[in-house]
Amino acid sequence: MSGPVYVAIDTPDMERARAIGSAVLRHAGGLKLGLEFFVHNGRRGVMEMAELGLPIFLDLKFHDIPNTVAKAIHAMSPLVPAILTVHAGGGRAMMEDAKAAAPEGTKVVGVTVLTSLDSDDLAAVGCKDDQDGQVERLARLARESGLDGIVCSGREVGQVRKWWDDGFFVVPGVRPEGSASADQKRVVTPRRAMDDGASILVIGRPVTQAEDPDRALREIAATL
Repeated sequence: MSGPVYVAIDTPDMERARAIGSAVLRHAGGLKLGLEFFVHNGRRGVMEMAELGLPIFLDLKFHDIPNTVAKAIHAMSPLVPAILTVHAGGGRAMMEDAKAAAPEGTKVVGVTVLTSLDSDDLAAVGCKDDQDGQVERLARLARESGLDGIVCSGREVGQVRKWWDDGFFVVPGVRPEGSASADQKRVVTPRRAMDDGASILVIGRPVTQAEDPDRALREIAATL
């Protein structure tokens, strides 16, 4: 993979998505395509974005019974994303089946605690651990299940990196100094996330909503 920053293309508009992808082509490590994009544009849209030449992170966060998740991943063919997400909360069997169903060369990573959540949110859904404890628990389960790594905030990546040396750590909710956090609650700067052990950073609005996305991306890269 060519660089640490994956740009989140969070729009259903294919023309805008391609324009952003083309604008950041020289300096992005890859493109993250999520549910909004996929529901509107499907496999064909993902393949069209892949034609730009950057690795694709397909962030669909699969979470269902093991057989359904495995069949859904098989149904993505002929897509071969560089990275694919499942919810670690789906359990060991689901993660094992997801990894077995994924194309060769695709990293499957488990989403631990969404960066839009904090300890109060976890308590509201019956989770006794705070976000640090829940991330730790789910990260260990993801590793035992054979996944390549996890998705967590930059506030937790350091603690997991200490015992998962070869893990692949995706850190979203990254915001440059002075940027608004919007709907994210557990945010860190790009430099801190990389220093603490992130493998890749996922950055959306600070780049995609900038007047010059490529310049914004270059300014972020300069801090790394």
